[in-house]
Parts: sequence; structure tokens; C-alpha cells
Amino acid sequence: MEKIVTFEEFTKVDLRIGTIIEVNDFPEARNPAYQLVIDFGPLGIKKSSAQITTIYSKKDLLNRQVVAVVNFPKKQIAKFMSECLVMGAVKDSDVFLLQPEILVKNGSSVA
Repeated sequence: MEKIVTFEEFTKVDLRIGTIIEVNDFPEARNPAYQLVIDFGPLGIKKSSAQITTIYSKKDLLNRQVVAVVNFPKKQIAKFMSECLVMGAVKDSDVFLLQPEILVKNGSSVA
């Protein structure tokens, strides 16, 4: 188990549902990655970089709903500004995106 956090600390993490509306190659990234543009409804459009090229094609990702942390500070990755962190489960160094089982409204909170 990693470092223990309190429930109060955990509640500060804002996890939301968004839909990927654009996927671009990211040749400047140190490791193979995509640039994702994600619609979070009332929270607006946010960008993220994701190292998921071995599992997902750009076509697989377009219009897919994902879970993301939307209240981290922005992070510069090469010439790209990542504005959220897409969540996934790791298996054998591959990342499998987390997503709701049914279509939900963009911007919905994850409880």
C-alpha cells in the first residue's frame, strides 16, 4: 500500500466525466503519447497528454467517455499544456482508461 491519505485530503481531488472530442499524435513527447481534447460540459474543454498508444488507436478514443482529475495545476509537456489527468488502470505497464458503464452527462462528478 502506498502513502495513507485522509478522507478530507481525498475529497479535494475533483474527478469528473468527460468525452474525448479530439485525438492528435504527440511526436514531441518523450514516450509515445496522444494529445487529447476532452469536453467536461459546464467545466469546459480541457487538454491532456496520455501514454496510451499501445492499447488505443485514435479512432478507439474519439467520443469515449473517461474519468479525469480536473483540479491539478496545468503541466507543460514539451510544447503542450496538459490541463487534466486522465485516469486508468495499469497492467503490465499498459494503461487502460477508466470510464462509466453507461453514458453520463459530461462534467458529472465521480463519487
